[in-house]
Amino acid sequence: MTGSAGRDIFFVSNSVDELGGVTSWSHQMARLFTERGHRVHVVGVTEPAVPQELGEVPYPTTTLYDVHPPKVRPARGLGGRFDLASRRLRAERAAGMREKAAELTALFRAARPGAVVIVTQVWAMEWVELADTGGLTVIGMSHESFEYCRKTSRFRRVLEHYRDVDRMLALTREDADLWIREGLNNASFMPNPLPFVPEVPSPRTGNAVVSVGRLSDQKGIDMLLDAWAEVAPLHPGWRLRIYGSGEDEEILRKQCTALGLDGSVDWAGRTNDVPGALRGGSVFVLSSRGEGFPLALMEAMATGLPCAAFDCAPGVREIVRDGEDGLLATLGNTGELARRLDTLMSDKALRDSMGEAARANVQRFTTDEVVRRWEELFAFLER
Repeated sequence: MTGSAGRDIFFVSNSVDELGGVTSWSHQMARLFTERGHRVHVVGVTEPAVPQELGEVPYPTTTLYDVHPPKVRPARGLGGRFDLASRRLRAERAAGMREKAAELTALFRAARPGAVVIVTQVWAMEWVELADTGGLTVIGMSHESFEYCRKTSRFRRVLEHYRDVDRMLALTREDADLWIREGLNNASFMPNPLPFVPEVPSPRTGNAVVSVGRLSDQKGIDMLLDAWAEVAPLHPGWRLRIYGSGEDEEILRKQCTALGLDGSVDWAGRTNDVPGALRGGSVFVLSSRGEGFPLALMEAMATGLPCAAFDCAPGVREIVRDGEDGLLATLGNTGELARRLDTLMSDKALRDSMGEAARANVQRFTTDEVVRRWEELFAFLER
């Protein structure tokens, strides 16, 4: 540890208060490090399209841009390279990036020896790269699975912008090994910490299956509705309660109606009381196409809910011990997911035994354990 007062730790993300798991993770870790005596500063590049309510935070936050930096498409062919408007826009963006990187440099230079910069998203790394990080430890993170990232434009950017950081962190050993095979020899892994452990678990008496997540393509609510269409007729007293909002809400509601499910699906909207939402259910379902190390899954298990989930990422396999504290289904196989739900909905004794196992097993990701691992990493990289 550097000094008795802890370290200066900067979190740099796309935005300070963007809706989603990365923001929740950043502020959870920022609070944990602050409680441990570290001096934390959370930095966002720009304002988000959809913000989340943070409340008061015990550390400073900074947003670099008042308005979103101009989006510039890559120049294609001679026409693209010589197009005057494109060149102007590119020059304007580059100048703005240098200016904002200078603001980052000023923040970093005020830090004490032993300071650490944690870049939570690769887009934000483009600004950190332009800043002066001399004497600081720089850690770059990917909060999604390798396979999911590989299908996006982020994959190339991770390989480009994280190759020279002190450590690139994936969420599981399995994903870290895959990044190493791509040439990122600085890759390692760090699991997410358990967001909370409620004192009172769910009694698992409510006939409700709970889903918590954004209503977006990644979260696979369309596949969940297809699975629910198979299982709902077998359990007429049960309801599917979907917490979340997002860009796909209208089309998902139409799908729900078309499947004849309006009588058994509750669209509960966003909630600020996730523990309360989970306690009202007896089963949790994760239908995502891709995940990193899903916090909602950990929260559900900490609340004592057995989980049915698509095996969509190494992080899901790491959290759920299939057949012991939850049931996994092949990604995209809605019939299989329906059968997993049916198994849990049909058997109260199984729900109770798996739910209790889930609550016990997920304790291996407690905040104390994960913060200890982070502090060991800081000390190791400083040597």
